[in-house]
Amino acid sequence: MDVDSTLITGEVIEMLAARAGSEARVAAITERAMRGEIDFAESLHERVATLAGLPVAVFAEVLAQVELSPGARELVAELQGRGWAVGLVSGGFIEVVGPLAAGLGITLTRANALEVTDGVLTGRVAGPVIDRAAKAVALADYAAGASVAIEDTVAIGDGANDLDMLAAAGFGIAFNAKPVVAAQADAVVDERLDAVLALEPFAR
Repeated sequence: MDVDSTLITGEVIEMLAARAGSEARVAAITERAMRGEIDFAESLHERVATLAGLPVAVFAEVLAQVELSPGARELVAELQGRGWAVGLVSGGFIEVVGPLAAGLGITLTRANALEVTDGVLTGRVAGPVIDRAAKAVALADYAAGASVAIEDTVAIGDGANDLDMLAAAGFGIAFNAKPVVAAQADAVVDERLDAVLALEPFAR
């Protein structure tokens, strides 16, 4: 599943931007990207550039501020109890996604990394961007690693950069999603993440 606005209630980049004084600008770009109006990678670079100069200590501050979506912890616990593999793939940042996943017992994670020099963010992404296409690749990789057929996978997301992943999965769920995503998903769920457990794939 996606992380920002799916597993968690907010957008980590906006929390970081609040500490850089660029929150309003970054939020506007995020909204346009999630609606599919601008390319995700382009929007990511533009938003990350506003974070230049922040100390790495902001990651711990933001992690402490992150709130899980209602039902997220319950969903993960139920799936793990069934022995199902749970993975996270995010257009956000591994510096926050990694510790968040570890706290939930999730080992499958993929997200962007922020470049740091001398303990300070440079305003650049380190390595390849986890965009719409990369999310679908991550789903396939996770499925292969868990020996699960792609048609037996479930993907959950909210934004336009989740569309390829939702389409590639055996069942794609739009959670608190933008209209463009809700229109293309196999099911739409709002409010509580564990409400997905009532859907057909989870009743098998």
